[in-house]
Order: sequence, then C-alpha cells, then structure tokens
Amino acid sequence: MYIEGRMLDFLDKLASSSPEPGGGAVSALVGALGAALVSMVANLTLGKEKYADVQHRIEEVLGQSEALRARLQNLIQKDTEVYAVLAKAFKMPRETEEQKQERKQAVQLALREATMVPFEIAQASVELAELSETAALIGNLNAVSDAGVAAILAEAAGQCAALNVKINLVSIDDSAFVDEKWSAIKDILMHLGELREKVVKITYEKLG
Repeated sequence: MYIEGRMLDFLDKLASSSPEPGGGAVSALVGALGAALVSMVANLTLGKEKYADVQHRIEEVLGQSEALRARLQNLIQKDTEVYAVLAKAFKMPRETEEQKQERKQAVQLALREATMVPFEIAQASVELAELSETAALIGNLNAVSDAGVAAILAEAAGQCAALNVKINLVSIDDSAFVDEKWSAIKDILMHLGELREKVVKITYEKLG
C-alpha cells in the first residue's frame, strides 16, 4: 500500500508515466494531510488548562479527525485499485458482438466504481472543512494557522476529487446517475468554498 511506503517512492511513481497513482489518490492524500492537521490542533489543545472548557468537544474533534484520516488514507489505495479494474475492462476483447457487449457492460460498471471513490473523497472533504472550522474556533490559538491550512486543503481535496468524478462521468451512459452525482458535486464545491472562506477569515482574525 502506498500509505505504508516512503513518500519519495510515491512521488517518484506519481511523476512517472504510470497512470496510477493519479489525481484521485492525490486528492485523498491532500485530505488526509488536512485531517492530520486538525488532529494536531486538537492534540495541542488537550490537557491545556487555558482550554479546560472545551476539552470534551476537542476530544470529539480528535476522534472524528483521526477516523477521517484513516478513511482518506484507505481511499488513496482504493483509487488506484478501481483504476486497475477499469484499465482491465478496457483491455477486454471486442472481436465479436457478444464480446463487445460484455466489454461495454464491464467498462460501464468499472466507470461507476471509479466515480464513487473520488465522490467519497469529496464528501469527506466537507467533513474535514467542518472539523477545521471547529478547530479554528476552539483550538489552541498557537495552532490556529494549521486549522486554516486544513480548511484550504479540504477545498483543494474536494476540487481535485471533483475533477476525477467528472472525467469518469463523461463516459457513463446512465444520464440519471451522471446528473445525480454531478449535481451533488456542485453542491459540495459550493459548500467547501464557503467553509474555506469562513475558516480562513476566522484564522486571520485570531492571528491579529
């Protein structure tokens, strides 16, 4: 798994001509980095007398950010796996009409699966942005800039995921599925932009 290897190895393969890892895996990684930053803010707030009144809530934030980080880390690998399934489907034989039909069905199914991974990353990005807002509002002031960075990374992860959703949707025949997922993505991106703007504003105000 990429997440268990060296960062340099991941970056080297990312920079190579290999089709995976690609933008989907990167979007999950960006989100995982943001979640880790929220966890850092929470850990720097726990046990501090100055923040005694928010200890219970910050414990909840830490639990949520760590669960989110684990999800996003898994999605780094899952994105590469669904791409492999799609690539295999595209290589299926198509010499006869029966083979062409089988290939088409396999490709369409694989495209749906390849869509849902970045879609899940986009959804997770909203959770990250919301957690970053809480971290900015009640977390250790000395780490408020990290909460702001987490919000920026949340939007970046969502935008990256959206592009990977779109590139798969353009090849899917089911118009109802396409319309539903893209409408949801547009809502996600709008919400992410609002949250990022709000959290960055809070961050700068607290920095003075």
